[in-house]
Amino acid sequence: MTVTTDSLRTRKTTDSLRTEKTAARPFRLAFPPVSGTLRPRQLAVCAGLAVAVFVALCWNVSIGEYGIPLTDVARALTGSGDPGTLLVVQELRLPRAMTGLLAGIAFGMSGALFQTMTRNPLASPDMIGLTQGAGTAVVAGIVLGWDFGLGTQALGLFGALASALLVYGLAWRRGTTGYRIILVGIGVSWVCLSATDFLLARGGRFQAQAALGWLVGNLNGRDWQQAAPLAYALVVLVPAALLIGRLMRTLQLGDDVAKGLGTRVQAVRLTVLLTGVGLVAFATAAAGPVAFVALAAPQIAQRLCRTAWPPPLAAGLTGALVVLASDVLARELVPGTELPVGIVTGVLGAPVLLWLLIRVNRAGSGG
Repeated sequence: MTVTTDSLRTRKTTDSLRTEKTAARPFRLAFPPVSGTLRPRQLAVCAGLAVAVFVALCWNVSIGEYGIPLTDVARALTGSGDPGTLLVVQELRLPRAMTGLLAGIAFGMSGALFQTMTRNPLASPDMIGLTQGAGTAVVAGIVLGWDFGLGTQALGLFGALASALLVYGLAWRRGTTGYRIILVGIGVSWVCLSATDFLLARGGRFQAQAALGWLVGNLNGRDWQQAAPLAYALVVLVPAALLIGRLMRTLQLGDDVAKGLGTRVQAVRLTVLLTGVGLVAFATAAAGPVAFVALAAPQIAQRLCRTAWPPPLAAGLTGALVVLASDVLARELVPGTELPVGIVTGVLGAPVLLWLLIRVNRAGSGG
């Protein structure tokens, strides 16, 4: 009897879901009339990650030419302390740290959505052309002057959305599958990278330097103009990502089984795609294409929570922790030099990618 890769993956997912269900505790409230499932380990992991993110935020704000103790930073975040410390913390350093925190949440949750939708741990905005599309649009605006007065953020948002629609359109064949989205996305990413390299070669010296400073993922010089639009976007997109997370669970069992259970597979997949694109587009527009966060954070969160799929909230908190900790390393690793945060995440994320490739190859679940 021949057993296909999809059937093996579905069987493994079913076993994981059954194991996770035994660790979950259902609850029902009389007022308000709410019922659901409580997962103690996942709640504990999210609580621990939230504490770690707050400590990393305070640590990020505390370092600089004028060092501030962590206790003074914590007081300044609540609005107390001397005026000088309040000025440095709230006006000069906090916008950069908040941009990194919010971008990490967006990258982590976006990666969790794409990896769950495609049932592939290698599926992330870095791999399927979304960040590359944003990069091409921004470089075109810098080098060719095609910004139309929109600015870097709007160009990055437009580029990510355009590349996502292109991937979805090319992958459509009486519907889409996660495997086709990944393959088409890899091709689109290389086309965008080639276009970006051409634009950099065509541009002048100063234009190329400005573009490269954004392309590697950078938090230097970020202020509330970058953090505020990202915060407003997350107010809408984070609840949406958490709500559609429940709809995606049947997709883990395969398209045929999901359709049999009454799930509108293509509608759910399109909703997930648009939500994930919104998250990664606003994050890329604010901080640049910070490498490997969307790939590694969901896998770390999944293993911490021991779930059958990457949990979006835990993945977002993990992404925030990775970005903030990497930014601290980028500022302290070489004395007197502030490296772009994307360089550090790239160095840390490359081994994770290699490990995932080896693991997927051994499991025979690469699609």
